[in-house]
Formats: sequence, structure tokens, C-alpha cells
Amino acid sequence: MPALRSTEKLLALKGHDFGRAIGEPGAPSLRRSRFCRKGGKTRLWTINAGCPTLAAFLFLRLGWVFVGVSLLTGCKPVGPNYSRPGYQAPAAYKETGASTVLAPPPNPAGGGWRPANPSDGMIRGQWWEIYQDPQLNQLEDRISPKGQPNNQTLRQALETYLAARDQVTVARASLFPKLSAGVSAQRQRISANGPSYSPTKSPTYDDFMLSGQASWEPDFWGRIRRTVEAARSNAQASAADLASIDLSLHAEMAADYFQLRGLDAETALLRSTVADLEGQLDLTQRLFTGGIGTDADVAQAKTQLETTRAQLIDVGVARAQYEHAIGTIANVNPSEFSIPFLQLVEFSAQPVAPSSAQPAALPSAPSLNQPQNLALSPNLVLPRIPLGLPSQLLERRPDIAAAERRVAAANAQIGIAVSAFYPTISLNGTGGFESEHAESWIQGPSALWSLGAQATELLFDAGQRHALTDQARHAYEAQAAAYRSQVLQAFNDVEDQLSGLRILEQESAAEQKAVASAQHSYEISNQRYRGGVTSYLEVLTAEAALLQNQRTSIDLETRQFAASVGLVRSLGGGWDASQLPK
Repeated sequence: MPALRSTEKLLALKGHDFGRAIGEPGAPSLRRSRFCRKGGKTRLWTINAGCPTLAAFLFLRLGWVFVGVSLLTGCKPVGPNYSRPGYQAPAAYKETGASTVLAPPPNPAGGGWRPANPSDGMIRGQWWEIYQDPQLNQLEDRISPKGQPNNQTLRQALETYLAARDQVTVARASLFPKLSAGVSAQRQRISANGPSYSPTKSPTYDDFMLSGQASWEPDFWGRIRRTVEAARSNAQASAADLASIDLSLHAEMAADYFQLRGLDAETALLRSTVADLEGQLDLTQRLFTGGIGTDADVAQAKTQLETTRAQLIDVGVARAQYEHAIGTIANVNPSEFSIPFLQLVEFSAQPVAPSSAQPAALPSAPSLNQPQNLALSPNLVLPRIPLGLPSQLLERRPDIAAAERRVAAANAQIGIAVSAFYPTISLNGTGGFESEHAESWIQGPSALWSLGAQATELLFDAGQRHALTDQARHAYEAQAAAYRSQVLQAFNDVEDQLSGLRILEQESAAEQKAVASAQHSYEISNQRYRGGVTSYLEVLTAEAALLQNQRTSIDLETRQFAASVGLVRSLGGGWDASQLPK
């Protein structure tokens, strides 16, 4: 306490010789010094090297200042706290009639299921493996092998997220003081006619300085904390965008792959049909040579054969385009990429009479350079996809999560706008050593320091701050509306895919019956023609009907696989909101 009283006495004697006031040898002392700065005079209090009590007191006071300011900055930030926009999810999905969909049981009597745990009974991880196609798995793995994006669109999304994550660090840095240091040494000469000139002092002198600066803007009103909150929410939205793009690319890869395999099935069917028509043409020519058939029968057989060959060539165009699309997604040069021929479904060719006729200008088969030990199943089976509860969809789709995080960022912007109505307070401090002589540079009498605080308040801005606050509130409402719209669109996507699977399943069952009936009709007509009972026109009509129904059946099978992939995509794949960075 005596040291504290002596210090307070010293501070009360402002403008006097403190050493004389104390009058004790070796006691703490302050010395008032004058330094010339650009022609002016600045009074600085410097701490003597023999003043440990006073230095400790000053640092103790400074520490209490920082503690008090830190407590104040821990207050609640201005602006509204975030609350997720409400949305009432339906109790159950409507279109759940397909046999390839696993719908949850109805709600128990007197209650309902718990609303949302996104991992219960859902598809996880690499969802495309449920189709059990090794070739598809290999293609999917090329999008991001070992977790490293190979696709350039995915790489772009990743870099965008990393930039947004760095912005969080940038915003958080403003919560802490900024420290800097500098050193300088210079030799100067002042004007003999200037106001700083003194005849008792040489106009030429050296100036050595070692100084450090500290500045801090305490976050009293929460502006910086709201900025960090907005940056974090935007980074999470970018992470959700990355997951959404990843899901879209994998789903597009699977859909294109099944489309290509469907075209392979059509190619196999058309080749089988071409071989059958070649046999029919050979038969009509032999009958015409024997005087039984007519020249019209031969012409009709040739027309049907060439038409089917043209259709076979046309399928090759679409197949090449899907192959190129798959290569682009896998980030492979199209000239160095090919997919082995493998049909989605199989149709057995009908036995025909032997013929020596050879097909003309048939398209070559796709490259069969598949990797070794790759088991390619000739027929795939649609997997059963677990739906889960509708309320879980809000946590399982990355696009919904991205929209929700942008709502949180917009809410934080309101707090930033409101903080502009409060004063801006900053603390500054400087300390170091300065001397005209290098030998006395780093010594107690050469020490200098200063502490200061500044508060500024905007008094008039013609309504600008009110307008910016209103703008932030409207932006928040716009983002909230976009979030609800995204949720509604997500439920619409799921219902579309469910209805597609249900209707396509019914249509495929009906088409299978049509194929069987057309097959039977073709066999009867072919036998009647070979027995000379009917004209060749009946055979052509039956075969055209069979070919059309078979191609339609293949198309329906392909569309069912595409709808299955679409359902997985609309359900979010294996993603859930717990994967967002914190």
C-alpha cells in the first residue's frame, strides 16, 4: 500500500519535478522529456529503468482495463438471434406404390414417429453400390478418387468452399488486438531558421527508435461477432453446395451409365433383328426364284432390313454421346476413353432359316477393353430404396442445408447493420525506446509509451443506417422465402421420382405382356408365310410390332433405372446435415 500511495501522489503532481517530490534516492521516478518531431515539441512521460514499482502499477492498471473491456465485449451482440425458419413437413409421402421403394410404416396409434434422425435406415456412403454393378462403381470412383476431386466442376466447388472457410478466419481475426513493431535509424539536420532550432544544441543529430504499436477495437456491440457468424454460415453454405454438386455428378454419372447400357440393349436387339431379317430376305429370294414368291415380297424384305440397319446406326450416335458425357464427368479425354458393350436387359433372338447373306455396313461393336477380373452381370435388378420420414428430408438434402445456412448469414447481417447505430470505440498503445546516441538507445531513460482510447459516433447520415437495416431485414425475408421454396421443391422432386417409379413399373408390366403377345403373333405369321398360307406383308407387320414393343420395353427398363437414381438423388444420397463443418 505505501508504494501505491506514493504512485498516486506522483500521478497527482502533474507538471512538477517528480524526482524532487519524492526526494528519496533510488525511489521510483518519472522524467518529463522533450523530443523534436518535425519542427514541433511533444511531451512524453518516460519510465526510468529504476522504477519497477511504477511500471508494475501501470501494467496492473492496463491489465485491469483489458479485463474490464473483455467482460464488456462478452455481452449479447445487437440484432436478432437466429431461429431456423419453420416448415411443416407432411406426415408421409403420397406416391409410395412402387415395389422398389421401402416406405416407413404408418404412425402408431396415439402418436407419431420421432421426427428426424437422418442416419436411421438410410442409404449411406457410396450409394451407387446398391446397384451392384462393378463397372458403374469403377466409373463413380473416378469422380473423386481417394477423396480428391478429379472432376473440374467439383474442384471449383471445393476451392470456393476453401475460400469461404478462409473468410471465417479473416473475420475472426478482428476480435483480437493488432500488434506491430518497427525500428529506424536516421541522421537529421534541422533548419537554423526553423522554430525547433536551439543555439545551445547542434542542428545535426542522430535518431534511433525501436517501437511497438497495439490497437484494438473491442466488440462491445457484437458487430465483429455477427460478421464471424455470417462468414461461418456462408462457409457452411459453400460446403453444402460442394456436397450438392458431388451428389449431382455421381447421380448424373449413374443415370448416363444406365442410359448407355439401355442403348446397348437396343443395339443387341437390333442386331438380332437384322440377322432375322437377313434370313427372311434369303427365304423370300429363294421363294421368288422357285416361282412361289413375288418380287414385291423381296422388295419389302429389303426395305425392312435396311430400315432396321439405319435404326441400328442411329443408336450408335446416342451411345457415343453418352460415352463422351461419362468421360467428361470422369475428367477423361474422350479420345482415350471407351466403355465396354454390355446390355441392360437381354432379348433372345428368334431362330431363323440358315442364310449365307452377310450384313452390310453394320456399326462396329464398342471397345471391349474392360479391365481384367471385372465381372459384368448381363442383367441388373432395381434395388429397393428406403424412403425414411418426410421430416428427415430437411436434414438429408445438401441444397436445403445450403439455403438454410444462407438464411442464417442474412440474419447475422441484420445485427451488423444495427451495430452501426452504436459508437465505435478503439484502444491504442505505443511503446519503445528512442535516443540520439546508440549507446544509450536501449536504456530506461530512453523508454517511451502512450495509451489512448477513442470513441466516435455518427450523428447524422440522412437515414442511411435505417435504410441499410431495412435492407438487411428484407434480404433475410428473401432468403427465408428461398429456403421454404427449396424445401417445397425438394418434396416435389421426391414425389415426382416416386410417381415415376410407380407408373413406370405398371407400364413395364403391361409392356411385357405386349411383347409376349407380339412375339406369339410374329411366330404364327412366320409359320404361315413359310407354309405359303399368307403374304409376306403379314410377317413384316408382325415383326415391326414385335420390334417396336421390345424397344419400348427396353426404354421403360432404362427409365426405371434413371428414376431410381433420381429418387436417390432427391433423397440426398448418403448425405446428412451432420457432415457440415462446424
